[in-house]
Amino acid sequence: MNSELLVCDAKNFRVDYEINPYMDTTVQPDPAAAVAEHEAIVAAHLAAGRRVELLPSASECPDMVFTANAAVVRGNRAVLGSPPPERKAEVPYFQDWLVGRGYDVVEAPYPFSGQGDALACGDLLLAGFGQRTDPRMHAVLARELDYEVVPLQTVGPRWYDLDLAVGVIDTRTIAYCPDALDAPSRRRLQGLGLDLIEVSVDEAARFALNLVSDGTTVTMTKGVARLAGELRTRGLRVIELETTQLAKGGGGVRCTALTLDNPPSRRQP
Repeated sequence: MNSELLVCDAKNFRVDYEINPYMDTTVQPDPAAAVAEHEAIVAAHLAAGRRVELLPSASECPDMVFTANAAVVRGNRAVLGSPPPERKAEVPYFQDWLVGRGYDVVEAPYPFSGQGDALACGDLLLAGFGQRTDPRMHAVLARELDYEVVPLQTVGPRWYDLDLAVGVIDTRTIAYCPDALDAPSRRRLQGLGLDLIEVSVDEAARFALNLVSDGTTVTMTKGVARLAGELRTRGLRVIELETTQLAKGGGGVRCTALTLDNPPSRRQP
């Protein structure tokens, strides 16, 4: 998992609007520092043995660096994201890239935050709703990608995407912030029979769960020592990365990468 990733550069990253609580148009990222942060994330992926595809960002798309919202991919199929109006200009670039690489691309009929609200865990898809994704998308994802969908509702705009509240470590291990999910969602997650790592609101709000794991190496933000330490005690290699500039747009490590290697279903049709 997460051995093949699509990223966009941070050259056009800026805060032109406010569509999550972390964004403030009066607090702009430092352009050079943002590029350096992003390049360090890409370098960490490459050092972990992951293959990285690069799609150049477009000047009119300041959030294109947050590639995870572009789609969710399984096998040779991709369901496109349907983001807030401020980010609609990104969609054709991602659609063209996916089509050009031979993916069978499906447009989302309802608001959908792409992989930000669709985290693969084996044959399960942890599917967020309540903020940016219409819950009617869950049936679409189940049908088009043949996942068993696990609906998880986040409790407020701080957790505007599920990947701020939940992190997939491997197909048996999930890290999550209980306070970021409503009670039925917590019970649903706890009933899956997976190994669950609880993360505090304080660390989750600093993008602790916005991580990329291939089951051996975890790339994640700096400054969340408790989760990083817990992962290391489980034998994982943990690479902590600076995301101070990217956080001004409301994103971390996971937000900047779209997973391309979620395997297709092995279930018989």
